[in-house]
Amino acid sequence: QVQLVESGGGLVQPGGSLKLTCAASGSTFKINVMGWYRQGPGKQRELVATITPDGDTNYVDSVKGRFTISRDNAGALVYLQMDNLKPDDTAVYYCYAHQLGNPYWGQGTQVTVSS
Repeated sequence: QVQLVESGGGLVQPGGSLKLTCAASGSTFKINVMGWYRQGPGKQRELVATITPDGDTNYVDSVKGRFTISRDNAGALVYLQMDNLKPDDTAVYYCYAHQLGNPYWGQGTQVTVSS
């Protein structure tokens, strides 16, 4: 079992920045892909970014050039640096990890972009 805890959400003005952190605990051996999803008001959950153990990254088009995903060498922490935030980025952001064929999710952290 893997437990994921997100932190770093909050209220920010358009054009501002936030950095989300996800800490994995429990049986973190052989965690494979980690990433972030989000679900905005009245929207379906969507993939934001993923990162492999080798550091290969993937982003949804709407955040390319603004968001950066990274992870520590031990693979127990994953970050999402979000710059030039827009009101459409408002959502609950969920950390995701894939291990031995099983997906794991955090509880989510709220990000609100508003003036």
